[in-house]
Amino acid sequence: MSRAPDAADPVASAAASGRRGRRPGSGDTRGRVLAAARDTFAERGFDGTTVRGVAARAGVDPALVHHYFGTKQQLFVAAMQFPVDFDAIFPAIAAGPPDRLGDRMVCAFVELWDRPEVQPTLLGIARSATTDPVAAVMFRGVLVEGPLRAIIALLHTPDAELRAALVGSQLVGLGMARYVARLEPIASLPPDVMGALVGPTLTRYLLGDLGAPGASGVDVDRGDDPAAAGPVR
Repeated sequence: MSRAPDAADPVASAAASGRRGRRPGSGDTRGRVLAAARDTFAERGFDGTTVRGVAARAGVDPALVHHYFGTKQQLFVAAMQFPVDFDAIFPAIAAGPPDRLGDRMVCAFVELWDRPEVQPTLLGIARSATTDPVAAVMFRGVLVEGPLRAIIALLHTPDAELRAALVGSQLVGLGMARYVARLEPIASLPPDVMGALVGPTLTRYLLGDLGAPGASGVDVDRGDDPAAAGPVR
């Protein structure tokens, strides 16, 4: 007598279900599901994504998705792991004339979003952040707090956190306009052009006089190194 598949084993249950068009689990199933989830979250956000839709895109049974990742939220967290080390990016951005620091930062930001292995993750997090609290935390961590920590480490001013937050607000707005809303002509401008247009604002946020009581800054017209220059009096 053949033994019935264990109901607690989703792989066996999926294989025994006989559903056509769905492949059973294999060595690359987990990676295939993650890739499908990244693309779906990027296109539809958290609320518009379903486990069944991800499973269909990956060509597997939904039971396999639950087997590997549990809930949709757990799948989102696994799929949205960010493959970039910001600490390795920002030293190169800082190496150059201080008065073009913002230009280099915007250019690097746009080039990062344009990378095909990165853009689905960023889009998935950005589109999901307004409806899912876990996605909102990831949004702050990946798009804001990660770059901000690197920026703060480069600045030697007492208001470094404020300056970094202002830069973060500008970059988040740029990312949403260019990649989520696809606002033209911003969505189609080359990275260096975006850097030239938006960069001076970031340079002022980072090094200039903020115009607020007690705010300090580095005089970018003197060509000082922001790591060595003192605050403007």
